[in-house]
Amino acid sequence: MSRAILEISGLHHRFVHNGDSRLVLHDLSLAVRRGELVCLIGRSGCGKSTLLKIVAGFLTPAAGECRLDGHLISRPGPDRCVVFQEDALFPWLTVRENIGFGLTGRQWPRVKLDREVERFLDLVGLGEYGEHLPRTLSGGMKQRVALARVLIREPQILLMDEPFGALDAQAREEMQELLLRLVRQRQQTILFVTHDVQEAVVIADRVLLLDPGSGAIREEMQVGLDRPRDRNDVRFHACCARLHQWLRV
Repeated sequence: MSRAILEISGLHHRFVHNGDSRLVLHDLSLAVRRGELVCLIGRSGCGKSTLLKIVAGFLTPAAGECRLDGHLISRPGPDRCVVFQEDALFPWLTVRENIGFGLTGRQWPRVKLDREVERFLDLVGLGEYGEHLPRTLSGGMKQRVALARVLIREPQILLMDEPFGALDAQAREEMQELLLRLVRQRQQTILFVTHDVQEAVVIADRVLLLDPGSGAIREEMQVGLDRPRDRNDVRFHACCARLHQWLRV
C-alpha cells in the first residue's frame, strides 16, 4: 500500500460573522495515499469546501496542520491545483493558450512548451479544438480544458470542488470517465467534493461523510468495487443506498 502523501492533523476552523461564531471543522484528521481518489460528501455547511480551501492554502486553520509530502501547507503552491464548478477559463484566450497558461513560469524552449500543450489537448480529447475560444465550447468541453490546464502543471494533489455539478447527465458521466482514465495513467491523487452520491461511488476509492454538527468526519466507506463500475450492479446500488442513509441521519 502506498504511503500517505496528504496528512491532515487536528484541524479546527470557525467562521465569525457579526459577532456570531460557527464551528465548521473540529479536530479533523485525515490521511490520503498517493494515487488515491477520496470523495467528501455531506450536507451544505458541513465544511467540505472549507477543508479544500485549507489544503489549497487559501485559508489558514485556527488550529491543526496540513502537510503535503511532509511539507507544511501555509500558502498556495504549484504542488496543489484546484478545479471549481465554474471553469474559470480566460475568455480571450484560445483553448491551446488556456492550457498553456498552466505552464507559465516554466523556462522551457518554445518547441517543448508547444509539444506539451498538444499532448494535453489530445489527452482530454480536444486535439481539434486548439484554436477555439471558450465561448464556442460546451460546458463539458470547457471543463476538459480546465482539467488539462491544471494537470499540465503536474500537481502532487488535485483539489476538485463539485467540478461537474453544472453539467448535464451525459457530460457529467463523460467527465467522470475521463477523470478516472487520467487517474489510472498518472496515478493522480485527488480530493473531490460532491453532493452526488452516485458520482462518489463511480469515482472514489474512499468516501468520507463530514458532519455539520460536529465538524468532523462521521463515516468512512471503502468502495471496493472493480473499475469500470457498473451502475446497474446490485453492489453499486448497495453502496449508494449506504451513502443516502448516512445523509439522512
